[in-house]
Amino acid sequence: MPKIHSTAQVDPGAEIADDVEIGPYALVGPKVRIGAGTRVGAHVIIEGRTRIGADNRLHPFSVIGGEPQDKKYKGEDTALEIGDRNVIREYCTLHIGTVQDGGITRVGDDNWIMAYVHIAHDCQVGHHTIFANNAQLAGHVHVGDWAVLGGYTGVHQFVRIGAHVMTGISSVILQDVPPYTLVAGNPAKPHGINTEGLRRRGYSPDQIAALRAAYRVLYRQGLSLEQARAALADLLAERPQAAEALGVLQAFLAEAGRGIVRPERV
Repeated sequence: MPKIHSTAQVDPGAEIADDVEIGPYALVGPKVRIGAGTRVGAHVIIEGRTRIGADNRLHPFSVIGGEPQDKKYKGEDTALEIGDRNVIREYCTLHIGTVQDGGITRVGDDNWIMAYVHIAHDCQVGHHTIFANNAQLAGHVHVGDWAVLGGYTGVHQFVRIGAHVMTGISSVILQDVPPYTLVAGNPAKPHGINTEGLRRRGYSPDQIAALRAAYRVLYRQGLSLEQARAALADLLAERPQAAEALGVLQAFLAEAGRGIVRPERV
C-alpha cells in the first residue's frame, strides 16, 4: 500500500498506486491519479483533475493541477496530464487547461523541470525537455521534444517552440522558434542551430550539414517565409539522407502560428 506520511492529507477519492510515497504535509485532491513509483515531496499540493504517471519525482512546495490564471475560467472540469519519469523541482506551478482550448495541459515523459518553473493552462510539453530555473510558459504554449529552455526564459502565449531548440538565459520568446534553432535575447533572435545538442543525440554529420543549409535558407537569403518553405522543399529533395530531420522543420513551418523569430536587422 502507498507510504503516506501521517501529516499528509489525501482525499479518499484519489487513486494512488500501491508503491507511491507521499511526504509530510502534502495535499492530494479527490480527482487525482498517481502512478506507480512516484514520490511526492513535503508540502506538495496536487489538485484538480490531475493524472500523474509512473516514477515521477515531485519536490517540495510545488503546486500541481491548480486553477488556470485566466479570467475566463469558471470552474470547468478541465485537466492536467503528466507522463512518466519526470523530475519537477521545488516551487513549480503546473495548471489545468481551459475549455477555450483542448481543456488539458500536458507534460510528456522524461522531462527535467527545475525550481520555480511555471507551465500555464493548455500548454503542451513533449518529452526529454529541460526547463532551467524560473523558465515561464504563458498559456497555450507548445514545446517540442528535447527542447532546452535557459533560466528565466519567458514565452508568450500561443508560441510554439520546436524540437531540439535551445534558448539562452533570460530570453523573451514572442514568436515561434523553428526546430533545431539556438535563440537568445529580448526579444529572442536566432543564432544558428543547436549543433552540440544534435551531436549528443546521435545526429549524423550529413544530417547536421543539411540542417545548417536549411538555417541558411530560412535566415540568410532574405527570403519571405513562403519563399523559404518552397526552397526547403527543394533542399529536402536534394538531401534524402536528412529527410526525417528536414521533414520535422518543414512540418513545423507549414503550421500557422505567430510568425517565426527573425535576426536583428542591420
